[in-house]
Amino acid sequence: MRTLKLQVQITVDGFIAGPEGEQDWMTWNWDEELQKFVDEITAPVDCIVLGRKLAEGFIPYWTEVAQDPDNPEQESGKKFTETQKIVFSDTLEKSKWGNTELAQGDLVDEITRLKTQDGGDITAYGGATFVANLIEHRLIDDYYLFVNPVALGGGLPIFNNLNEYQHLNLVQSRAFGCGIVLLHYEPE
Repeated sequence: MRTLKLQVQITVDGFIAGPEGEQDWMTWNWDEELQKFVDEITAPVDCIVLGRKLAEGFIPYWTEVAQDPDNPEQESGKKFTETQKIVFSDTLEKSKWGNTELAQGDLVDEITRLKTQDGGDITAYGGATFVANLIEHRLIDDYYLFVNPVALGGGLPIFNNLNEYQHLNLVQSRAFGCGIVLLHYEPE
């Protein structure tokens, strides 16, 4: 069975975006150690799942990065562009992006189908509502929370749909020189 990883930047007060979806608070001056770590956890990934709202910025951004030989993130852009993407949407009727399929069925059924297929790891990047639904339905196998050194006081949470406690086991914690702290959890 394939593993579904959540890889997300988050604030110390638990938000993945500001109240209007702002992400200008994120630490982007990653040190070499953090970049190497992220490259290692994304290497076995051969499928990315996204909500429609995040996909509309994520896919075009990384496609452009992949085509820019002067961009230091070009290799990451190539990885994201070449990796199969599944966009969950109730509003789109067909994909407008390359190497991307739409999933419009039941979230649990679609993710279960993907997890039972042959292949490498699956990574979920967001957005907030999509990720909150994955968490609510206990579909995440590995949580990679990259805690940024900032508190917003309000914004878009991902742990807001819980009807009961979800206990997590800490697998790893690691502080990086740029101020980001990784918290890697697995469901109990």
